[in-house]
Amino acid sequence: MLHPSYSELMEVVNSEVEEGEQPIVQSRYSIVKATAARAKQIIDARYLEEKYDKLKLAEKDSKDGEPKKTAEDKRKIALGQELIDNASGIKPLLVAVRELHEGKIKIVGNGLENI
Repeated sequence: MLHPSYSELMEVVNSEVEEGEQPIVQSRYSIVKATAARAKQIIDARYLEEKYDKLKLAEKDSKDGEPKKTAEDKRKIALGQELIDNASGIKPLLVAVRELHEGKIKIVGNGLENI
């Protein structure tokens, strides 16, 4: 069983909608899509951090002792930083669900927004 439930997540996401306005999320699909997108960001960031940690051990840049990260890699790592405490050992999808439930991320239009 999923905890928090889809209903609870929908309530959290729609909690800031004023009366008479259309809710941000109207279906489970929206919750699944948003959490999957956030989990992908976390997975990408973890992969890149692991990759650069391995590169640090294998070969070092002569100037600063660190392998050079591309601007795109830096952006992906920044986007994928977990926003909840003690998230390092937790699966990315569960991290995404918890972030959404705690209001750390919001669903806006067709994307996500970190708070």
